[in-house]
Amino acid sequence: MLLRDLIEHAAARFEAAGIDSAEVDAQLLAGHVLGLSRGAIQAEVIRGAELTETQTDELNNLYGRRLAREPLQHITGKAHFRNLELEVGRGVFIPRPETEFVAQLAIDAIRQVAQPEPIAVDLGAGSGAIALSIATEVVNSKVFAVEKSEQAFEFTSRNFAAYKDCGAALILGDLADAFNELNGTVAVVVSNPPYIPIDAIPRDIEVRDFDPALALYGGEEGMDVIHHVSATAKRLLYSGGSLIIEHADSQADQVVQLLLADGWRQVRSHRDLTGRDRAVTAIK
Repeated sequence: MLLRDLIEHAAARFEAAGIDSAEVDAQLLAGHVLGLSRGAIQAEVIRGAELTETQTDELNNLYGRRLAREPLQHITGKAHFRNLELEVGRGVFIPRPETEFVAQLAIDAIRQVAQPEPIAVDLGAGSGAIALSIATEVVNSKVFAVEKSEQAFEFTSRNFAAYKDCGAALILGDLADAFNELNGTVAVVVSNPPYIPIDAIPRDIEVRDFDPALALYGGEEGMDVIHHVSATAKRLLYSGGSLIIEHADSQADQVVQLLLADGWRQVRSHRDLTGRDRAVTAIK
């Protein structure tokens, strides 16, 4: 069967099912089966490449899983984030492109620190996306991360092992009492905590049915874990240290008011590249 025909048929079905990235997903899944990049798949389509019966069956199986709204990253087992390739699957939150903006805020903050080995802490590491971005892009930093979910921690551990040369440290535990040995020594604390209100069921099927609840829901108003992040960051940071928190685009004012009430200084809201409120920063 022609690769072009299979991709076009799958893309049309994906689009009809409401999948936004229909053609891209169809091409990437073909690349996963054939061991090729998306660009190479596009070249194979142009030259009229044909698939074997085995390849056709395998690709049709993956297309069926995506049509059922299983996330692309769960099917391939990989998620790309900034310069990283991360292992993901059921039980760990898939890092989103908008969080790359939050990671950049943390990277910018730690690059401004006039210390030979500034310390950064990621509270609620998930796949390790933010922590490993800091550790690999700011090579003189010392990065520590904590993850609470044992299921997620299996993926986090493998990702930290894959980037072991950057020296980032990971523990399994609750962010509320993590890293007491670092109290008052940390330059930057960053967190992408669960912030969806418990009754606000996500419209996105991939999020609702596949992302772990522990990584999504933050109590009645979505602010419960953010309270703990504020308290832990206050304990960890030295005076003048920076806090960066990701939040829903409707929560900027809530997060700002929470941090002001907790005594943080220079509290600022930041919009991501799409113009949506995405993060709040503050100084201890």
